[in-house]
Amino acid sequence: MSVRIIYDKKTKKISREVCNLMRSIERPFLSIVAALLGLAAMSPAAAAADRYDVSYLWSRSLAGVQDYRDRVAEVLGPGVTIGLKVVGKGDLFGLIYARHGDRAGATQVAASHTRLLQSRGLEAAIPVRSRDWAMLDNGDTRQVSFTSVNVPRASRNGMTEAERSREILDLQSSVEDYISRLRREGKIKDDERTAWSVYDFTSGEKLVSINEDDQFEAASMVKLFIAAAFFYKAEQGELIYGNKSRRHMEMAIQHSNNASTNWMLRKIGGPNAAQRILKRNYPGIFQDTRIVEYIPRGGRTYLNKASPHDYSRFLHAVWNEDISGAREIKRLMGLPGPNRIRTGIQGIPAGTRVYNKTGSTARVCGDVGILVAKGPDGKRYPYTVIGIVEKGKRARKYTTWIRSRGDVIRNVSGIIYQGIARRYDF
Repeated sequence: MSVRIIYDKKTKKISREVCNLMRSIERPFLSIVAALLGLAAMSPAAAAADRYDVSYLWSRSLAGVQDYRDRVAEVLGPGVTIGLKVVGKGDLFGLIYARHGDRAGATQVAASHTRLLQSRGLEAAIPVRSRDWAMLDNGDTRQVSFTSVNVPRASRNGMTEAERSREILDLQSSVEDYISRLRREGKIKDDERTAWSVYDFTSGEKLVSINEDDQFEAASMVKLFIAAAFFYKAEQGELIYGNKSRRHMEMAIQHSNNASTNWMLRKIGGPNAAQRILKRNYPGIFQDTRIVEYIPRGGRTYLNKASPHDYSRFLHAVWNEDISGAREIKRLMGLPGPNRIRTGIQGIPAGTRVYNKTGSTARVCGDVGILVAKGPDGKRYPYTVIGIVEKGKRARKYTTWIRSRGDVIRNVSGIIYQGIARRYDF
């Protein structure tokens, strides 16, 4: 059925033709045209001042909307799922993505979601003004008051401490809830532990800290630290960073080449020398790092260890150029290569810059990096993402395990990106 919307600019009313048609709809899911009624009469000035959510469906059937929410969540992924809310408005129930952002951002998100949803036979998404929705918590019928945030973008920097604390807690809880669900479903096993860390450079706040001070096997992520030790010696004039060493450095960081990593370690003086350089010269960064072995043949490196907090402090030092070779390390991390924190993640734009280093063994799947999100105004919002999954025993099916746990990291990164986007209204 095709619906032609006729809007009279003088009377600011929808035509009788459409109103009669909407009243005649009997199927469980009402057309999303109902949500459009709240947008049609808006002036440009009002549109600029208001906050916006994204709407997916309106229906008289609560169960129908709840079922539809599950279908939308399956298509859009966990990064969006945490913001999907079933709400009530009069005698209707709706499904919205509670963004509370500006109209341009909501329109962009709605267009992106529409492409994904319609490819799976679902309804289009549209931007709608944020309201004092009657939110139905966890899909039940208990109504929870929810007041939209009708404030200009600039006032986000004027949050109270309580509001900031609540926002940070919500993001960490979203990550914890996702991992807990995977454990309940058996998708993360009892002999596996995970760690997550997120630092927002724009606000200078730690947003996620889960098992951040525990030591984990470092796998190839340790190559960043070996590079830092090499650059320290080069800065002291004890090593030359020329064409040959640059080639080995690129092979080690961009392509995770173990032979090039061991070449750098030998130039430094071995694992113990690398450990000593880092501990002596950067004690505030490398508090839980232990570099004790060259990368064994076949890449089965299980003895080098570090904490997510060490990676976080290291990335902070690189970004702020507070460590030897910071600019070159950043360049190396930004070279095209595999990552688990941006590529293949629904909801993270392809233009988002990534600086990272992955780590993969039969016992560890990880990624350490910085993502630089871009707002609609062109402003950049850099933040760290560190995700590690460590298994107590070697995975029997390495390829299957590493792909599965890599997807866990991708999904968490998607959740984090959506949190950053809501934080800065894009």
